[in-house]
Amino acid sequence: MDGEADGSASVSEDNGRRRRVHGMLKLYYGLNEEGKAVEQPESLDPCDINGPHFDPEVYLNKLRRECSLAELMDQETCMVKQIRSLDSDMQTLVYENYNKFISATDTIRKMKNDFKKMEDEMDCLSANMAAITDFSARISGTLQDQHTQITKLSGVHTLLRKLQFLFELPARLNKCLELQAYSQAVSSHRRARCVLQQYSHLPSFKGIQDDCHAIMDKLAQELRQKFRDGGTSAKDLSECVELLLQLDEPAEELCDKFLSHARSRLESDLQGLEAEIRPSVLPSPTSNTDILEFIDRGCNEFVSSLCLVITSYQELFINHAQSGELLHAFVDDLAARYFSLVERRIQEEKSVGDNSLLVRALDRFHRRLQAVAKLLPGSDVPNKGTEIVVRAATERVKQYLSALQSFYMDSLTDVRQALATPRLSVAGDAPTSLPELLSSLSASILNQIKSVLASVHLFTAKDITFSNKPYFKGEFCSQGVRESLVVSFIKFVCQSSRQFCESAGDKGGSTPPALLLLLSRLCLDYETSTISYILTLTDEQFLAQHHSPVTPVTSLCTEAREAAQKLLNHYVKVQGLIISQMLRKSVETRDWVNTIEPRNVRAVMKRVVEDTTSIDVQVGLLYEEGVRKAHSSDSSKRTFSVYSSSRQQARYAASYTPSAPMDTNLLSNIHKLFSERIDIFSSVEFNKVSVMTGIIKISLKTFLECVRLRTFGRYGLQQIQVDCHYLQMYLWRFVSDENLVHFLLDEIVGSSAHRCLDPAPMEQSVIEVICERG
Repeated sequence: MDGEADGSASVSEDNGRRRRVHGMLKLYYGLNEEGKAVEQPESLDPCDINGPHFDPEVYLNKLRRECSLAELMDQETCMVKQIRSLDSDMQTLVYENYNKFISATDTIRKMKNDFKKMEDEMDCLSANMAAITDFSARISGTLQDQHTQITKLSGVHTLLRKLQFLFELPARLNKCLELQAYSQAVSSHRRARCVLQQYSHLPSFKGIQDDCHAIMDKLAQELRQKFRDGGTSAKDLSECVELLLQLDEPAEELCDKFLSHARSRLESDLQGLEAEIRPSVLPSPTSNTDILEFIDRGCNEFVSSLCLVITSYQELFINHAQSGELLHAFVDDLAARYFSLVERRIQEEKSVGDNSLLVRALDRFHRRLQAVAKLLPGSDVPNKGTEIVVRAATERVKQYLSALQSFYMDSLTDVRQALATPRLSVAGDAPTSLPELLSSLSASILNQIKSVLASVHLFTAKDITFSNKPYFKGEFCSQGVRESLVVSFIKFVCQSSRQFCESAGDKGGSTPPALLLLLSRLCLDYETSTISYILTLTDEQFLAQHHSPVTPVTSLCTEAREAAQKLLNHYVKVQGLIISQMLRKSVETRDWVNTIEPRNVRAVMKRVVEDTTSIDVQVGLLYEEGVRKAHSSDSSKRTFSVYSSSRQQARYAASYTPSAPMDTNLLSNIHKLFSERIDIFSSVEFNKVSVMTGIIKISLKTFLECVRLRTFGRYGLQQIQVDCHYLQMYLWRFVSDENLVHFLLDEIVGSSAHRCLDPAPMEQSVIEVICERG
């Protein structure tokens, strides 16, 4: 390894030295890196040792005059080194290029020998050319007299051959007629027709002309019969028409007949395509071919035959005045029937699983119709084909929208089933499943949207011809995908969610309250982030250029928020009505006049507190806590006056006697005028505290209204006191303002007192003992 390193180092050192030598020599001779002379300004300084005007005497005198002895010696030493270095470099270059000099010398010597041999060969060639020229001149002089005679004989020979062709023409035409070589027969007759017409006054030529006319009439009859049969291929049919035109047949009649025969052949292709569609209508076990095979068959058979007919017709009747109009009408009629079959077959593509076959089929259909546009400019066939492609893509978008809507409704059905049958493994699992259900529902919907967008994106792939057309891409991306698919689905989610709020009944119909809560959170998430993400993803994938007006993101977000608000309001109403129903039944089914002295809190009040706690946990799984007002230190120990609806009326209790109920009612009504109005069914905010406040307001307001319709005895009033104190001990924790609970409970106790026949309230200490005992 050390030897290799030393060797590489020595080689690099030699290369560096060699480059340095070459550089110095180039610098000396005034050459650049490419070896070309560099134009440098000419130096006039006699002391410039590298200049052309260098003077040694002047240079030495200058050195002796300006330098000391030591500097002179150093200068001498330096110049000696440079001289030796240049001599050594010159020798090195001579040694290195010695072989090249020898090779160049040999090459020059060889070139001299080769050029000498070439000069000898050129001299020989020049002599031969001179001999050939002399020999050719002597031959031309010898044959000069016979040249005119030979030319005359050649002309006579050609004329005889033509006459022989004319005399043999009837036999030749009969032979071609027997062999059905119609094209050769017509060609031979066309070559001789002018000559026969010119010399028809001669009896011999007249006879030949009559025989040829009879044979060609017979040939024309056979061609017409063959043309009428129409059993030949399109190529043979075109050849037959061309021969008849050369035989001066009327072009108008041939146009009609040609198109008639072509129609029969093209209609057979259309019938074959229709036969592939028909089994889907009739109860037949046969299965249809896929859409790509159907389009391939239509393109390879019908469209290809149509293009061949157009080409043949234009070549045959290019000079006919009415040919263009007839051809356009013919093509439009048959193309309309073909398009009808294609649309029927496309409508059978109901499955939205794989989109690639349909896209490839439409692309192939669109490509092949471009050939018709090139062959028949001005035809409306390509435009109508494009309309079919656009309609198919639009219909596909509608199918995907329907699939998304079905998927969403199926997902909601799964959620309802999951809510109806919670997991039974652990009691606490059922509440925790609510955010899991929301996450699963949101993720599955988003993944389905992405999958649908990926499928629809195939319509705009770069290798699809119609995708880059401005009439397709701009409108399809903005109005088709963005508006008709994505925006429509988002609106469907919001609208279908709002429909759950339209159910009738005291308990909100059959919609589970948890589903209302979940959907409200889903719509709120859509408003905050999901809608913006979906539309951004759509615009990025489809590069939608919004030339036409589109639905703004803010409008969709507003709709989603309104749906979320309505769902949450309805959830509050449903849960409030469920609790209200228990309270109503508990009030209406009890005899409050003849009840016994209360010893316990009624079971329904415990159930109300349990259900409220359960609702609080449920709402807390999906919504934030919210803001509460500061609680007083004695919130759970608050007492109620049986004569008033607030603490301020307590001072009027001493003046209340059974003989003066009107005065007490008057005081209560006066206080209500100055009390803060409570809106029971107001909209709630998107937080747990606001939701619980709304539910409790509805429940207690129902309790109050039911109490106002009943008459109470002494113990009935005391039972209401106990129940209200128990509710106050727990419900104040759930609301944003505890004074709201206190006010409503005050109203309930006060109303009970007003409706009591013997208002004798229970001692507060006894109430507290009963409530604490539960």
